[in-house]
Amino acid sequence: MKLVWSPETASRAFIDTIKSCHNFKEFGVAELLSAMAAGWNAKLIVHACSAAASSTVTTVGLAVAARHSGGRYVCAVADERSKSEYVKALQEAGVSPPTEIVVGEAETAMAAVVGVDFLVVDCKRRDFARVLRFAKVNDEGAILICKNTWSRSFEKLGYCGLLPKGTRVVRSVSLPVGQGLSIIHVGSSNGAGAISTSKPSRWMKHVDERSGEEHVYRKRI
Repeated sequence: MKLVWSPETASRAFIDTIKSCHNFKEFGVAELLSAMAAGWNAKLIVHACSAAASSTVTTVGLAVAARHSGGRYVCAVADERSKSEYVKALQEAGVSPPTEIVVGEAETAMAAVVGVDFLVVDCKRRDFARVLRFAKVNDEGAILICKNTWSRSFEKLGYCGLLPKGTRVVRSVSLPVGQGLSIIHVGSSNGAGAISTSKPSRWMKHVDERSGEEHVYRKRI
């Protein structure tokens, strides 16, 4: 599915998420993710969450987004213990668990969800880097979100080294929302608009000091 932005759908999901999360003290992340997933009309939304209760509000937001986009929402957890803790946290918060929960380490979990349009990875997961590496994203492009990036010094790691070889990053930005949010727009895998590799080249990264926006480009040597 080709990603096409709809501001109207994004706005509706944003407002509905705020209404659904009025009992929580957490604001910012859930409604932003909900608006983005719905606005991009994501048909397969995957949430690789941690067992922490902080995943609860994100779950609400992504579930709202899936309703607005008419998509499928899948939550991926590392093991049965993580699943139990996650479901318990949701129930205690009065939130219904997702109808689809995939259990398994990164490679196994990502193999079960092919064609991901919108992926949210909690960097509090010990295998968050492997989730990114094994993600089976849509050939037409996808949005990858890394949340709680401050806990892993994500900017120092550099996301380019975490993504599968050959991934074409169209744009990325890091935001001081929640405990750090990095958003990566992955382009179509058909190579459209890609820079020719007939000459040696290397990836370069530039961060705008004023806006915090991160730009990635390829420089021919």
